[in-house]
Formats: sequence, C-alpha cells, structure tokens
Amino acid sequence: MAKKNEELDEETMAVINWCIEVEGFLVKGGATQTQAQEFIEEEIEFLTDQFYDGLTPEEAAKVALSD
Repeated sequence: MAKKNEELDEETMAVINWCIEVEGFLVKGGATQTQAQEFIEEEIEFLTDQFYDGLTPEEAAKVALSD
C-alpha cells in the first residue's frame, strides 16, 4: 500500500475514480453499497482489465450484475 504521504500517480487515480463510478452503478443495479465495495475489492484485477479494455463504468457494472 502507498504510504500516507505518497501521492498516487494519475493512472492509479483514474482507475480508482473509475471504480467509484462502477460502485455507483452496482448500487443503482440493486447491490448494497457494502456488496458493491466487497465486489470491487475482490475483483480489482478483473475490473482493472476492464478499465484498460475501455469499458465504461456502467458497462462494467452491467457485466458484474449479469453474473
């Protein structure tokens, strides 16, 4: 984990912000906030791949909710 005083690079911040948006769409799709956060924590590698594949947060949430 990054130390408190270290700043995250722009790319890392972009992935984090994208995941925050995914969380919102998961909640809109019926997940609780806790469920959405747990999913993101457990599937971060999968979600990071989706980010780099160019999926929108809404598309990523739809994929997650369809499973």
